[in-house]
Amino acid sequence: MYGEPATIRKILTDLGDTWAVVGLSPNRQRAAYAVAGVLQRHGKRIVPVHPSAETVHGEKGYASVSEIPFPVDVVDVFVNSDLAGAIADEAVDIGAKAVWFQLGVIDEDAYARTRAAGLDMVMDRCPAIEIDSLG
Repeated sequence: MYGEPATIRKILTDLGDTWAVVGLSPNRQRAAYAVAGVLQRHGKRIVPVHPSAETVHGEKGYASVSEIPFPVDVVDVFVNSDLAGAIADEAVDIGAKAVWFQLGVIDEDAYARTRAAGLDMVMDRCPAIEIDSLG
């Protein structure tokens, strides 16, 4: 399993409230849009990261994680698995505390690199599902 319950709880409750959501656009049909809304309802500040850098859920967007001009606690990744590793590396480079790969986003090498760099990481899970189960 790529996300022990203690790690999931720690990321969702203890690591901070600023979440960069990579792949988030204003498209209401995409899972990222709904998940970002759930995170906001649970008190998280979401930061949209998408090449179009659009404002979503009232938050200014950025074209990449490295362009965000303030600290980010968690980088939540909604991209194809073959692109996810580079984003995890970018999260390490900016000093994020954790990386979360969404359901279906799997890169075992990126998981190992991110953990070796000292970040907490969850892979192939959904924070919206997990945060609701915390109670």
